[in-house]
Amino acid sequence: MSHFAELDSNNIVVRVLVGDNNLPDEGESFMNSLGGTWIKTSYNGNIRYNYAGIGYVYNSDRDAFIPPKANCHPEETLDESICIWICNNPEHLSKDN
Repeated sequence: MSHFAELDSNNIVVRVLVGDNNLPDEGESFMNSLGGTWIKTSYNGNIRYNYAGIGYVYNSDRDAFIPPKANCHPEETLDESICIWICNNPEHLSKDN
């Protein structure tokens, strides 16, 4: 299955739909017929770093879907290699890690 994320005017994902792998364009033309801006995403993460979820931001410079920042503390930084927010404060890490 192919998956496509619809973006709002701020490049925030508002919904994700399943395309049709039996079509030559995997359903991209159907998504475009719905209006809006659609970007392909990958459930197994082999394109655009992360599978798009509602609230994720599409960063066109990185060609990546970036999850929302938790904003629970200022120590979170974006790990550029995986496009995920990481907390570098050991006091905030789970004892299970």
